Amino acid sequence: MHELIRDITLCILFAWGLGLLAHFSRQPLILAYLIAGFCIGPFGAGWVKSQESISVISELGLIFMLFMIGLEIDLKKIVRAGKVILFAAGGQLLGGCLLGVLFFVGIGLSLGGGHFDAIYLCVACALSSTVIIVKVLYEKRELDTLPGRITLGVLVLQDIFAILFLAVQPSLANLEVTVILLSIGRVAVLVAAALLVSRYVLPRLFHQIARRPELILLGALAWCFLVAETAERLSLSREMGALIAGVSLSTFPYALDVTAKVTTLRDFFITLFFVALGMTIPVPGLSVIGLALLIAAFTVVSRLVTTFTPLYLMKQGLRASLLPALNLAQISEFSLVVIQTGVTDHHIAAETANATSFAFVVLAVLSTFAMSRSDEITRWAIGPLKRIGLRDLDHGNGHAEESHESGHGEARRIVILGFFRAASALLAEIERQAPVLLEQITVVDFNPNVYQTLLSRGLHVIYGDISSADTLLHAGVGKSEMIILSVPDALLKGASNEKLVRHVRTLNPTAMIVATADLLSDVGELYAAGASYVTVTRLSDAHELFTVIEAAQAGLLADKRAELDQRLGERREVLP
Repeated sequence: MHELIRDITLCILFAWGLGLLAHFSRQPLILAYLIAGFCIGPFGAGWVKSQESISVISELGLIFMLFMIGLEIDLKKIVRAGKVILFAAGGQLLGGCLLGVLFFVGIGLSLGGGHFDAIYLCVACALSSTVIIVKVLYEKRELDTLPGRITLGVLVLQDIFAILFLAVQPSLANLEVTVILLSIGRVAVLVAAALLVSRYVLPRLFHQIARRPELILLGALAWCFLVAETAERLSLSREMGALIAGVSLSTFPYALDVTAKVTTLRDFFITLFFVALGMTIPVPGLSVIGLALLIAAFTVVSRLVTTFTPLYLMKQGLRASLLPALNLAQISEFSLVVIQTGVTDHHIAAETANATSFAFVVLAVLSTFAMSRSDEITRWAIGPLKRIGLRDLDHGNGHAEESHESGHGEARRIVILGFFRAASALLAEIERQAPVLLEQITVVDFNPNVYQTLLSRGLHVIYGDISSADTLLHAGVGKSEMIILSVPDALLKGASNEKLVRHVRTLNPTAMIVATADLLSDVGELYAAGASYVTVTRLSDAHELFTVIEAAQAGLLADKRAELDQRLGERREVLP
């Protein structure tokens, strides 16, 4: 017992120290934790030698990680997921697994006889890292963009796929239809029971203790370990039970509160899991390094092929098809969980597990770098893709001679460069007050949903990247009378309002240019760049909030709300 406490102390100290180095060098923290585990483990300095300690630390971390993954799986979002996300995820998972089996069997890995290295690797390589993707997309403010939503939707469905695999994983050595059905039946019983209790029993209990944070935390942990132990009794696994416990809580009223309370514990035990995983990684030989590089290369290539293809076939355009493929091009933490379950059940060789861990590390570093520069990579790739015959939504070139029916042709009197919520609200306002003006407007944007929706409404829209000089030139912006830039700098990719104003002013010296300022200090710079008028959205927001305060003080807040509800009911926005 004292040895276990000492081992955990070493894990936390080294994880913190190397985590600080990773933070300052802008590297993934998971990489630091794996290296920390290697340094203090049996293959490093040897300060932690007890296999029992490593096993206990790893299992506790694994249980908490899967519990938190379950809490973050939103079943309602899956139900509401559009066909684009469903087909993209289906194509990526099925295509990735099929290519994985062919590739890994082709390089000589086992597929039967009690050894299932190829199966575990194809599943592991089909899953992407939620931790890395969400962190980078959040920092880039791309979680709410179309490629961001597609990426997150695919991640959620990948988690569901992993759950199904974990359900049949214990029976791989005896893979008969009856055994598979029995395993799935056990999972179904456990899921149904957990959902019923979380729907009808837990809300009442948590309501009674809502003002006692320590009891909410304790109740969440009790539920996690109860379901985990029940799963063990059903010949599943504690990890599987922890995942189901999290999923069952994800939809009940106190899910956010539980997540907030458990997050600190989750971070602690996830750290322990990855440190313990690092302890099991020996100094790699050439064969392990070679296999790791093959796994990493296959993951990137297969993800690009299996994600890009279904999105492109569903007419999402080259950019919106490429970005999710780039975002998803790494191996998941969940993949390491899958591999560890295979090691525990003696389904895969230790060399295969070690190679997967090294591939995870390599892709964690490379994909973080690639995602941070995904817009530049996408712009670079679109040209060659067009040259080999792939058609974008602009039908290959976007030149002015394209027909108006295809959404092309020279821009009209008023041009809206970039289309997000402010532009959506502007079009709705024009439609309400001066619908004739819609015939004089052109929208330039590269969101395929916006493009198709505006075309269906009869508006003139040009598909293209507004940060590209060719797009603006071929769109005929130089002949327009008014050019509106309504997208704030924080959401622009590869450009800023100031750069766009300077470029548009060069193309069109006489046009009225309306730009948007994020900061008050930007206003003067935009006027100096050539803007005719600069909008500052915080001023209009402040005015609206002040009228709300006035209405509340006069006892008229209900009337103001009714007025707003009526206005909202009359609007038909492209982006709700």
